[in-house]
Amino acid sequence: MTLTTARLTLRLLNADDWPLFYTLHNDAEVIEKCFDKPSEAQLRAKFNERLKPWQPDANSPLCLVIIETSTGKEVGVTGFTSSTVPDIQEVGYLLLPNFHGRGYATESLKVVLDFAQAEYSVKEFKAVVTEGNIGSEKVLEKCGFQLVDKQLDAYAIDGVLYTDHHFHLNCTDHRV
Repeated sequence: MTLTTARLTLRLLNADDWPLFYTLHNDAEVIEKCFDKPSEAQLRAKFNERLKPWQPDANSPLCLVIIETSTGKEVGVTGFTSSTVPDIQEVGYLLLPNFHGRGYATESLKVVLDFAQAEYSVKEFKAVVTEGNIGSEKVLEKCGFQLVDKQLDAYAIDGVLYTDHHFHLNCTDHRV
């Protein structure tokens, strides 16, 4: 499976993508408002879970590598997985710092949302963003998500409690 935009190519994560996955999950600038640095064992388990063949009704994540088409450089990863709420997919993305601010997160997320809607009739998406992650909030808003809830002191990163911002996109009300 391959998805394309004007500037990006997205393809399924494969075993050769371990260095990118490892870097994304260990770069302090990437993870500072997302999560604590995982152990290598935790990260390997997460990576292996994303290598499994994705099925729309399975509880497995769809993980795509984002590639800058003009250069062939790996930008990051994006995708979605079944959330704890039935029939709602939870989106996520991580980009290398040197690709921040170029609109790649928005562009890649839009094509993933369009794919999920067109191919699998996914109607609802959610995302959870740690308070202070303004870049991610802007990406979600540009893709049509709306802030629907804030959970105070919901998530700890590096021993500090943060408020979670919950975003929602209902595709029956809004077309990406």
